Amino acid sequence: MSDVPTSADSAAKLDLGVPTAARVYDVMLNGKDNYAVDRQVAEASLAVMPELKDIAIHNREMLHRVVRYLAAEEGITQFIDLGSGLPTARNTHEVVHEANPDAKVAYVDIDPLVLVHGHAILADNPNTQVVTADIRQPQKVLGHPDIRALIDFDQPVCVMLVGILHHLMDEEDPKGIIDTLRDAVPSGSFFFITNFTRLGDAPESVELERVLLSQLGTGRVRTPEELERFFDGLDILMPGLVPLPLWRPDRIVRDSTSVAARFMTGGVARKP
Repeated sequence: MSDVPTSADSAAKLDLGVPTAARVYDVMLNGKDNYAVDRQVAEASLAVMPELKDIAIHNREMLHRVVRYLAAEEGITQFIDLGSGLPTARNTHEVVHEANPDAKVAYVDIDPLVLVHGHAILADNPNTQVVTADIRQPQKVLGHPDIRALIDFDQPVCVMLVGILHHLMDEEDPKGIIDTLRDAVPSGSFFFITNFTRLGDAPESVELERVLLSQLGTGRVRTPEELERFFDGLDILMPGLVPLPLWRPDRIVRDSTSVAARFMTGGVARKP
């Protein structure tokens, strides 16, 4: 891994007056690596939809189930976690390495704080890498020397877009980004995607989108049909695109109709 940035370097890159999606998500997961401006966005969002902390937990739990399945049962040995957020409990590499200690995991996030914390945690782990990059420039992500040093694009890879696409506006062409990534990986690769989902005409999903767009600058709530288009050219695994707790649950789901259960939809698909 490259050298850990110095505190001076980090300060130059970090603007603590601007919230980031990674740190707001850290607030939702009860993390400690966030600032007042991030907590302000989180509190405004929770005022609209108090279930957001539960939704964040559902998102994390689905991540664990998916990567465990792909590593243990599909034999995937390479994972690229795009928009990974700050390191927190039970990260992708921890779950994957329980199934295969030699599997490779690359974390990518635009927030430089992710790089700082990632280096501190993963400095002695040769099978992981942390990269600061913008997924809106997928070719730069794919061509990043640290990604190329870790990931073999001649072998299947799992591309993870977990809770990140709703931070891209339509004009930033999230589908085009996925298409570029899909074309770069070989047959047998997997895509794992989750996104905020519009609950019909439910006022809370409309209001949450307004709050996120006004305070964070991102937060596109999409319909299930819009999410399905992200999987064009891929074979979606059962049970399809579903509310997060319903993707191959490892325990009984007692309330699948709640806002907490339904507000994010996700799925996993294989490139044929």
